[in-house]
Amino acid sequence: MTPPPGLTSRRPQVPPDRLLAGLVPPRHFHEASFESYRPDREHPSQERALTRMRGVAEELAAPRRRGWFARRAPAPPAVYLDGGFGVGKTHLLAALARAVGPDAAAYGTFVEYTHLVGALGFAPTVRALSQRRLVCIDEFELDDPGDTVLMSRLLRELGDHGVALAATSNTLPESLGEGRFAAEDFLREIQALAARFEVLRIDGPDYRHRGAPHPESGLPDTLVADTARSLPGATCDAFGDLLHHLRTVHPSRYGALLDGVTLAALTGTAPVGDQADALRLVVLVDRLYDRDVPVLLGGSGTAGLFDETMLRGGYRKKYLRALSRLGALAEQGRAVAVPGPADRT
Repeated sequence: MTPPPGLTSRRPQVPPDRLLAGLVPPRHFHEASFESYRPDREHPSQERALTRMRGVAEELAAPRRRGWFARRAPAPPAVYLDGGFGVGKTHLLAALARAVGPDAAAYGTFVEYTHLVGALGFAPTVRALSQRRLVCIDEFELDDPGDTVLMSRLLRELGDHGVALAATSNTLPESLGEGRFAAEDFLREIQALAARFEVLRIDGPDYRHRGAPHPESGLPDTLVADTARSLPGATCDAFGDLLHHLRTVHPSRYGALLDGVTLAALTGTAPVGDQADALRLVVLVDRLYDRDVPVLLGGSGTAGLFDETMLRGGYRKKYLRALSRLGALAEQGRAVAVPGPADRT
């Protein structure tokens, strides 16, 4: 029987204009708006954040000043949404990008912007993004000193070009980098980043009530492969082969790697022993989640996928986010492979 195609057979070539065109809110938040955000009355900070984000959108609706007038204009707004999981930070960020418009706003995760610089080069990235009124950065994080210097310089140059900034994170800007590297050695860069932003703290419980991610057990590998074989657009890969393949593909192309994929099946899923492999897997999971691609896991599923050392380290939030998202996608995949009683009738 012919095996289903795998992601390992794909080597996407992504032209620069497509990378830039892809800087839009993910499918999950494509319809997000200020009107659809429902602030919790018990947490007034949510209403305050909504009001401020509306204000930013109104500021950016005014004609952009050029030349001598631009030098006399006030600094463009730069807002930073800080809060826990599930309080609506990404919803508000996507709503802001939508209100400003796709031609005037760029929207991407922190990692996507660093990858964009890696793919295009620093100066071309600045030239391209400086044509926008707004740059939105979801999941702001600093993983290493190089990223700290890179983002500090990028945001400084965009601000100098009159570009407004909006970011979300689970960490206050002055605390970025803690636990990941010797942050005190780069305190000046971190403080410069923090000084650029007006911090909007958003309180409240996780409206999705996800809690800590729980391990998802894997299905039999034969069932995983057979299910993928029966579904148009599904892919199937051995987990170890996929990790090896990801080393050969620039992370900026992981989205293109998933073009047309309706379900991603993985056999032999097992704990990831190398942190570089683990971080690449996190990026792939983010792109799967952005595109609502169900995942079918064989092997050990998500159990022990990232070991305790990883989960206690500086990238802890990344790994927990990946486990939460992968668990949700695996539930969708399991529903396809093992349909409930109503689906069998």
